[in-house]
Amino acid sequence: MASEGEIIAVGHWHPPRSSRTLAARLLLDGRMLSVRLDGEAGDPVAVNDVDAVSISARVGQIPRRIGFVDGSLFETADNDAIDVWLRARRLHRGALVHELERFHPRLLGLVIAVFLLAGAIYRYALPALVEVAVLVTPPAVADMMASGTLASLDQAVFSESGLPRPRQNEIQTKFEEIAALSNRGADGYQLHFRKGGLIGPNAFALPDGTLVITDELVDLAEGDIEMILGVLAHEIGHVERDHSLRQFYRAAGTAGLIMLIAGDIGSAGEEILTDGAALLTLSYSRSAESEADRISVDLMAKAGHDPAAIGRFFEIIEKKLGDRGDTTIFSTHPGTPDRRRQIDEWAKDTATKKGGL
Repeated sequence: MASEGEIIAVGHWHPPRSSRTLAARLLLDGRMLSVRLDGEAGDPVAVNDVDAVSISARVGQIPRRIGFVDGSLFETADNDAIDVWLRARRLHRGALVHELERFHPRLLGLVIAVFLLAGAIYRYALPALVEVAVLVTPPAVADMMASGTLASLDQAVFSESGLPRPRQNEIQTKFEEIAALSNRGADGYQLHFRKGGLIGPNAFALPDGTLVITDELVDLAEGDIEMILGVLAHEIGHVERDHSLRQFYRAAGTAGLIMLIAGDIGSAGEEILTDGAALLTLSYSRSAESEADRISVDLMAKAGHDPAAIGRFFEIIEKKLGDRGDTTIFSTHPGTPDRRRQIDEWAKDTATKKGGL
């Protein structure tokens, strides 16, 4: 008679196609697993190579089942003994399922820690990194950022402008007169006309001095060229204070943080994040909007135009579009009453100082 081998676990054996349950022990002899019934001599009731048997995954204290090729089953509640044998044989079958079930509080704590860390990075580290990036960004990089963003928006949102060429030329000429009074000068800006689509009536600036105005905004102005110029002067303010560059880095950092947490999100997910980052570059903080409003007032006054003109843009948005909320991705210049009042006060102060000279 062959040697019984090493006892791995004790339990019960279920013969193939039978409801009987017989006390038994599981043994190992080299690479051969066998089952012997308790209190009985003779040959084992089941024998197989270790690679031929199936071993159920461990889930809590549920008994493990070892299936043999002939259809019989050995069942044992001694999960620890089976785990010890599997580790010794490096047969970690089902170990992941058990580890997930066993250590779920630890995993939950890890998930919470990751999100807390991500929140801290977004709240504290990202703004600091953005400021450093703005300081060290060469003009060539800003050009590439702007061209990439505009290309994404042209592909996802915009279409070719339908504004008549004489109207475009009129706006372009007057815009250049105002831009000439800015720190960058007229050569530091390029004005583009687009049909807004999803974005609708709007204008925005990109880091390199590229400005875009939509047909819908021009139509909304109803011939008020001063209002259009006030909006464009506002966008000049965003470029002068590097708001566009800061927002670009913040958007890119946010997208990178999401991918860091989520891992491989696929090409479709990356495309969504890329387009989303492009849209996020159009949305600024309240303080940045206020700064740009003030620059618009000052530039318009210097150029001999109505310094309060941009306030009319917000007023029209309030009345015609019912927009009285805060800044969103798709509404980058909300027409809040508080901002209009602030613009009116600045315009009056500017007129007073100019009159006193």
